[in-house]
Amino acid sequence: MTHDTTLLNRERNFFTAGETLWLFGYGSLIWKAEFPFHERRPAHIEGWARRFWQGSHDHRGTPEAPGRVATLVESPGAICQGMAYRIDADTLGPLDVREKNGYLRERVMLHFHDGSHAEGLIYLAGEHNAAFLGDAPLDAMARQIATAQGPSGLNCDYLLKLAAALEALGADDSHVFELAARVRSIKEA
Repeated sequence: MTHDTTLLNRERNFFTAGETLWLFGYGSLIWKAEFPFHERRPAHIEGWARRFWQGSHDHRGTPEAPGRVATLVESPGAICQGMAYRIDADTLGPLDVREKNGYLRERVMLHFHDGSHAEGLIYLAGEHNAAFLGDAPLDAMARQIATAQGPSGLNCDYLLKLAAALEALGADDSHVFELAARVRSIKEA
């Protein structure tokens, strides 16, 4: 059921070797940057909303019991807060492996808190990838997240760490915060 996008991403090479570029993290890349970077800055992108609609068969779940992780869906007028990293183009290779379960590199405009902006990359898991789960009632998503786990750990840890990182950024993300509240209630019951 997984769809390895590693080779597709290597073909989507928007930058040349030796060049630095901006990478925008909106999920675990906000709080789990296990790659070298030159600079890290809070940023946002416009017209995209963060949603837990992507299945995780390789990190926060299994093929038999996938977890749910963040992706972006187009949403006119929406603002998605996250973290931007200035990285070497060579860093994309290991990131392609990390994001291989349906995510493709896409170009996007990043907006920084000082009013400046720059073109950068996101890893986007669109609705046509094999691991896409799509929308579901929040209670159903919360139950799935509360029980799923994979090689990278508990799915609920991913969600709760993301919620804490967004709170630290001063971000407003009702989807993440409502899911986190429901998962906490399930775990406390």
